[in-house]
Amino acid sequence: MRRGSYPGYQASMISTYSPRGTLTRNRPLSDLTWLRVGGPADWLFQPADEEDLAAFLAALDRQVPVFPIGVGSNLIVRDGGLRAVVIRLGRGFNGIAIEGDTVTAGAAALDAHVARKAAEAGYDLTFLRTIPGSIGGAVRMNAGCYGHYVADFLQEIRIITRDGNTQTLPASALNLRYRQSDLPQGAIILSASFRAPHGDPAALAARMQDQIAKRDATQPTRDRSAGSTFRNPLGRSSTGQADDTHELKAWKVIEEAGMRGATLGGAQMSPKHANFLINTGTATAADLEDLGEEVRKKVFQIRGITLEWEIMRVGERADK
Repeated sequence: MRRGSYPGYQASMISTYSPRGTLTRNRPLSDLTWLRVGGPADWLFQPADEEDLAAFLAALDRQVPVFPIGVGSNLIVRDGGLRAVVIRLGRGFNGIAIEGDTVTAGAAALDAHVARKAAEAGYDLTFLRTIPGSIGGAVRMNAGCYGHYVADFLQEIRIITRDGNTQTLPASALNLRYRQSDLPQGAIILSASFRAPHGDPAALAARMQDQIAKRDATQPTRDRSAGSTFRNPLGRSSTGQADDTHELKAWKVIEEAGMRGATLGGAQMSPKHANFLINTGTATAADLEDLGEEVRKKVFQIRGITLEWEIMRVGERADK
C-alpha cells in the first residue's frame, strides 16, 4: 500500500492489513455508475473474498467511513467525489445457490441473473428480471416490480459489520417498506436468501420475456439512466395490470408539471418516460441533481406533492 499525501483519508489511516484484493487511492467513480458521472472516492476497495473484506474492515481506522456500492444502477456520485472508502463487491460475492425452494444469492449477483437462474430451476423470482442492479441494492431498497417486492420473498440476509464481523439477520429485522430498509450502520450485505414459489420453467421464461418487452416499450432502456428517479407518491410500484391507477404515479405528476423532456446542461427528463433522468452524454452530476430538484419544485407548485428521490445521491458538490 503506497503512502503519500492526499487530501482525503491518508494511507496510514486506512488499514494495517495488506489486502489480497485491489485498493486504489483517489479512484474516479464515474465509470462505476450507470449515469457515468461523479468525482473520485478517497479509496476504492475491491475485496478478493469475504475473508479479505472482514480482515480489511477489522483493521480499518474507525474514523474512516465506508460506503458500499453495487453496479451503480441507482446512484449519483456528486462531482466533488466521496470522502470514504468505497467498497465494491465483485467476483467472490456473486454466487447463486438453489436448495429446495430457497434461492441464495451473493450481494453482487445481478437481479436479472438471479431471476433467470431461479426460473430455470422452476422457482418464481421473475419480479427481479427487469430490476436494474444487484441483489445487495435490491434488498437495501426493498426493490419491487409488477406488484411484488423483495419483502414478499426474502427470508434472511448475511451482513458484515463495520468492525469486520459477520451476522445473519432475518428479513423481519430489516423493517422492509417501500424503497426502504433498516440496516445496521455501516453494514454491508454479503448475501440474501429468498423462498420462491414453484413455477413451470417455460411459463416463467415466457413471463420474463413479456416483462422485458413491456419495459422496453415504455422505458428509455437504450439511454444512460439510473432507473426511476423519484418514488411514487402512493408508495408502491406499478403492477403492470390494466386496472393499475396512474393518478399519483411519479411519471404522471411530472408530466402534469410540464417537465417531461425538460433539460439542464446534459441532463434530461426522458421524453419516453417522465420519471427517468438521463445523461444525454455531457451531463455532470450537478446537472442531473439540479434538474431533479427543479422537477420536485415544479411538481410541488402544480400538485402540492413533494416527490422523494429514489436515486441515492452521495458525496460532495464540486463547488464546495
